[in-house]
Amino acid sequence: MNQLLRFTTAGSVDDGKSTLIGRLLYDSKSIFEDQLEAIQNSSSKKGFDYVDLSLLTDGLKSEREQGITIDVAYRYFATPKRKFVIADTPGHIQYTRNMVTGASTANLALILIDARKGLVEQTYRHSFIASLLKIPHIIVCVNKMDLVDFKQEVYDKITEEYRAFSSKLEVHDIQFVPISALTGDNVVNRSEKMSWYQGAALLYMLETVHIESDQNHIDSRFPVQYVVRPQSKENHDFRGYAGRVAGGIFRAGDEVISFPSGFKSRVKEIFSGSEKLKEAFAPMSVTMTLEDDIDVSRGDVIAKPNNHPQTEQDIDLMICWMNQKPVKPGEKFFIRHTTREVKGILKEIQYKMDINSLQRIENADQLVMNDIARVRIRTAQPLFFDSYRKNRITGSLIMIEEGTNETVGAGMII
Repeated sequence: MNQLLRFTTAGSVDDGKSTLIGRLLYDSKSIFEDQLEAIQNSSSKKGFDYVDLSLLTDGLKSEREQGITIDVAYRYFATPKRKFVIADTPGHIQYTRNMVTGASTANLALILIDARKGLVEQTYRHSFIASLLKIPHIIVCVNKMDLVDFKQEVYDKITEEYRAFSSKLEVHDIQFVPISALTGDNVVNRSEKMSWYQGAALLYMLETVHIESDQNHIDSRFPVQYVVRPQSKENHDFRGYAGRVAGGIFRAGDEVISFPSGFKSRVKEIFSGSEKLKEAFAPMSVTMTLEDDIDVSRGDVIAKPNNHPQTEQDIDLMICWMNQKPVKPGEKFFIRHTTREVKGILKEIQYKMDINSLQRIENADQLVMNDIARVRIRTAQPLFFDSYRKNRITGSLIMIEEGTNETVGAGMII
């Protein structure tokens, strides 16, 4: 089975993100002939003497006109070794929330740096967001090497500066590659113009980065999404719990405990569709049956008796505020966490982050769109969670406005 790697691209405006994705799709033969014809025609209409591959990803008309990325565009491609989902996210500061959305499920972030400009404000901001969202792997692509005559000293200076800056971040796996997305150097194939670079081409890095250990296989968590009661003749007494494993490994015979009730039982059987499985681990979607008829419903969490999630009503988190309307302490929301939805209130704003200088701004009385801040919320019923650092699924939540049902904030539990 081909593994799936989700990655996000980030960089300043005009760093060539869309061209790079276009190049990956083009060189890995993942685009249709009619798509290719359409972008060849657009490119010649614009008077270019090359095929503008960025047109493959910028789907909104306003994006193409301005030559920028506004919304998150998801693209899918596959090679014999792996399947890929790319979230192409915008570079502008006013679209920070779009970047957070695209990066929230990523295993890896590609950070593009223009070789002529070096590290810019956006580089710091996107690296900080990648570290805040606990994306385990970063590949820094020093792009537009063709415009600096493929010089090694330009690349070395940028990688040195980035290493010095990133030592303050919580990212353990950072790789670097010098590329030219426009000409395809070191993207899918090794470049002959940079014989001084001994590393792999970008696609090879994407195909071989080790993501098996990114999931938390220690803390067993199973948020129940649905109680399965077919009540058909053959399965009259069947009662199963369907959901997606958020952490750890469950096997038939394992002793388990359900929250909030605290009742214990054992796993009887595990199914994927009608197929019986020996074990289930993150991120598999399965149905589990238990040996005892205990009270378990949607929003409950099944865990192991010796390893509980935290249970609290006062929760500290980092949030990205996503709504145009500012928010002040005292406002109420629905809080959606795994499969559980409860009412909640924003109790206090502890500080805001200045994402450019990484400094804290104290005494903030409100949050405006795209702000990232540390806050405390209180929920009407307890949530069963882990810190976001330990588990990105049980450690994240979203805030929903009561009247409009709009998602207004995304939070990472501290």
